[in-house]
Amino acid sequence: MPLLQVRDFPDDVYDEIIFEARRQNRTIAQQTIILIKKGLGAEVSNKERRRVAVERSFARNVPQNAKSVDYIQFIREDRER
Repeated sequence: MPLLQVRDFPDDVYDEIIFEARRQNRTIAQQTIILIKKGLGAEVSNKERRRVAVERSFARNVPQNAKSVDYIQFIREDRER
């Protein structure tokens, strides 16, 4: 992972990052990355991150030859067991 060093960083901005990092229970590095991503418009919301994780998890559990799944039937079969 690349290392980023910023010279002549304003003290007031650094203090704000420290304050927000403590408030969010993050390290200064984590908070700085989040703020940079937000500033670049590259931030992914928690909701979107969860949606992607669920899709990936589901994709791993679906047989490769399955074209569609009848979720209701699947749940009924599971309840009957």
